[in-house]
Amino acid sequence: MINISELTEASSSVLQSINELLPQLSSSAQVISMDRLSELVESDNTIIFLGTDDNGQILGMLSLIVMKIPTGNKAWIEDVVVDQSARSKGMGKALMNHALKRAKKLAVKSVDLTSRPSRETANMLYQSLGYQIRETNVYRYKIS
Repeated sequence: MINISELTEASSSVLQSINELLPQLSSSAQVISMDRLSELVESDNTIIFLGTDDNGQILGMLSLIVMKIPTGNKAWIEDVVVDQSARSKGMGKALMNHALKRAKKLAVKSVDLTSRPSRETANMLYQSLGYQIRETNVYRYKIS
């Protein structure tokens, strides 16, 4: 069974699990510290959802970032990752659906995300859930 919960308290076991998931998301992802995890948990704009199995083992995560701007509340989904051992078993879908429910409760008018084209399975999941590719330019200014 898949359980989805909001991360409300930083702990060493959660930190370890997240740091095991991050390299599965991106080869450039770096481990985070306990201070950083605590900062994320305490943030008013970032909600981290954890996907666990019946034994409480963390097998997936997702970050929902909520922004209140003059044109309305918007959200962004980041860092969606499911452990290799749990892929194609519904964990990603459960995380995404849970985040969308929370976004709706927060009166968010849109939820955006990006995904590398090489993450074919993830892209198929997002499209199957109703996310549509936008015709927009995404710009990035890299601060060194």
